[in-house]
Amino acid sequence: MGRSAAKSLSSLSLGPERNVKCYIRYFVNGYVFHIEEYGHERKTYNSGVCFKGSTSSELEVDYYGRLEEVVELQYHSEQNIVFLFK
Repeated sequence: MGRSAAKSLSSLSLGPERNVKCYIRYFVNGYVFHIEEYGHERKTYNSGVCFKGSTSSELEVDYYGRLEEVVELQYHSEQNIVFLFK
């Protein structure tokens, strides 16, 4: 394992920092995601999400839902940032 990989794992093992950032909208890979509350008063908005999935029996099971929160966690290193979609 290289030094950078060991450093990344070490910072992850400490857990996330206590400060988090919350977003009402998030841009990634050419897509814009809005949380449901952000678009509540607008005429048109999209807070719906779909995730392709599969089960242990190899059946495809898709999840459909509404985006409630987008949270950014940082793990004691600027390189270890994780976004959580609820």
